[in-house]
Amino acid sequence: MKRKIYQAIFILMPMISLVVIVNSPGLEAAEPYHLGVALGLSGTGAPYSKEAVEGIEIAVNEVNAGGGLLAKHRIRLYIRDTQTRPEVAKQVVNDLIQNAKVRSIIATYSSATSLAIKPICRENRILQIATISNSENITKLDPSPYTYSVVPNTYMLSKAVVVGVAKLAQKNNWTQYSTIASDYAWGRSSQEVQVDLLRQIAPGLKLLSTYWPRLGQSRFNSFIVDILAQKPDFVLGSIAGSDNAWWMRDSRDYRLFKKVAYPGGLISITELILQAKSIRRGQYGRCRAPFFAHLDVPMMAKFVSAYREKYGRYPSDWAVMAYDGVYALKQGIEKAGSIDTETVKDAMKGLTIDTTRGRLYFREIDNQLSCSAYFGRIADDPNYPFPIYHDLLELKAPDNWRPEEEIVAARAK
Repeated sequence: MKRKIYQAIFILMPMISLVVIVNSPGLEAAEPYHLGVALGLSGTGAPYSKEAVEGIEIAVNEVNAGGGLLAKHRIRLYIRDTQTRPEVAKQVVNDLIQNAKVRSIIATYSSATSLAIKPICRENRILQIATISNSENITKLDPSPYTYSVVPNTYMLSKAVVVGVAKLAQKNNWTQYSTIASDYAWGRSSQEVQVDLLRQIAPGLKLLSTYWPRLGQSRFNSFIVDILAQKPDFVLGSIAGSDNAWWMRDSRDYRLFKKVAYPGGLISITELILQAKSIRRGQYGRCRAPFFAHLDVPMMAKFVSAYREKYGRYPSDWAVMAYDGVYALKQGIEKAGSIDTETVKDAMKGLTIDTTRGRLYFREIDNQLSCSAYFGRIADDPNYPFPIYHDLLELKAPDNWRPEEEIVAARAK
């Protein structure tokens, strides 16, 4: 797919977006709740971030239609573009805190940007809710009582990939592999965990080579040529956003996936929809929050219906998790009985909440939501105009997240 096509699809959003608050006549207006959003609306994160904002806006409008938080505090939304750059993320988050006076921030695309703003949020006592970025170090190391994650982290997703890949390796007699991962926090963390877990679960597999394209890489020819020369049985990839689109494009041009298996790459609903005609059926991939896995959950069914009515398409993982992020905040405020951030962050500790993915809870040691990770085979489905995952492996958090004793040991270092 040509670059100009993606530029046409991912139109950048305004620097600031406000949900207009209208008070009913005769009623005294309660203090509005200022909610910040810091996402990569330009740069590598643009495709996913745009969809996340759509999920956020649907949730905010639903809450405001019910009178707001605690049925009286309407949400006022402030949206900023981090440009998928840590230094810019710091600037816009400081602006949200100092000028927009936000109490919470949903942020951001790119784990590097999330890690960059975490100390700012902690210092200013602002809630940070991670709905896209998912390096486990966001919550594992240097823990902040103000930071919560509603996305399966890199350990959780990597373990799902490794469990699935180990079964495929045994079935197909694979003996050697290579890795390719974007050279920043998410890619590094994902690759490290996958390799470590494969050593434990499938010790007979040999790692031949590792590749580290920069964040924002748009040409992968040289990497692919070298991978083909190495002749691995399969490649484990951790590439996302628009980088992932370019990687998939170049891989198709070189017919890489006809010669080398590519199980467990990040293939979200975004890729399944946008690359519906070209994506290879039978390929195995991972995703974070596939809507079709939880249509039996009333909250998911309601969200899918609202999203389709508004945008004319099905919601991506990014829209689903962003929607859940707003409702996690709403339920934390309801538990606290107040919009005071100190009270809310304490109320969210260990809290069980309703989400589109079912009833889940925040683990107390790291404020990580007990959400699942997914691994499956891409195939057509008569119910959708795009392929979805079949033979879907859903690894639930209690079986899938890093043991608490390892978190304690890592923090001690």
